[in-house]
Amino acid sequence: MNTDECPQEDTAQARWERRSQRPLLVLAVAFAVAYAVPIMDDSTSPAVARACQAIEWCVWGAFTADYLVRLRLAPERMAFVRTHWLDLFAVALPLLQPLRLLRLVSTLLLVGRRARMASQIQLTTYVAGAVLVLLVFGSLAVLSVERNAPEGNIRTLGDAMWWSFTTMTTVGYGDLAPTTGVGRLLAVGLMLSGIALLGVVTANIAAWFIARFEREDLEGQRQSEAIRALTQEVRALRAEVAELRRADAGSKELTTGLQGAGPHAGRLSPPR
Repeated sequence: MNTDECPQEDTAQARWERRSQRPLLVLAVAFAVAYAVPIMDDSTSPAVARACQAIEWCVWGAFTADYLVRLRLAPERMAFVRTHWLDLFAVALPLLQPLRLLRLVSTLLLVGRRARMASQIQLTTYVAGAVLVLLVFGSLAVLSVERNAPEGNIRTLGDAMWWSFTTMTTVGYGDLAPTTGVGRLLAVGLMLSGIALLGVVTANIAAWFIARFEREDLEGQRQSEAIRALTQEVRALRAEVAELRRADAGSKELTTGLQGAGPHAGRLSPPR
């Protein structure tokens, strides 16, 4: 790898992404707390609710600033926009309509995009975290829109958690169901997310088994090649031993013949 080209290509952008990832994750946790407090406690004072709303917008602003900085540091800005269109969509989403739900969706999208950039995060950890985040935030989101619905039956956080779990696993007992349009959109999102995550887990398990079988096949092939090589060496050694035995037998016959001819066998007869 050419060490002179890599720093010129992506060092500034990569350095910013490494430095900003942890602060952004901390801000995402602050957003989660600010989003959950007014929903879990419906008797929250207006001052606390306004503070939580301000925190949500600040976190969204931080992710927006992060996107703009990465765009500025990108070597090719148009290529960056094309390859990071989901980031742009998540940044622009809350501006379409001032709903807390849209800020939730955009923040989750941005956190997921930045978390996937970290090479130390394994697939299993990412899937488990995604399941937990979807379960918790899906429950909070549906509770916020269904709690005061006239015909709604999701009134408590426990009901919302149970509904989110059955929806993500596509079980759907039907004992709890959203009645508002936003709640049904949330249900569709959770069902699709659950199916997608289940597919990722299944593919990961299948890939693990395939990789293990491939390793076993490769080891079997190596053992077979070693056995074949050993067999060839044994055959070569047998051939050498047989050749040595034949040579030794020939030398013994020659020695025996010379000894049987007597002491005068090698003299020449005198001329007459």
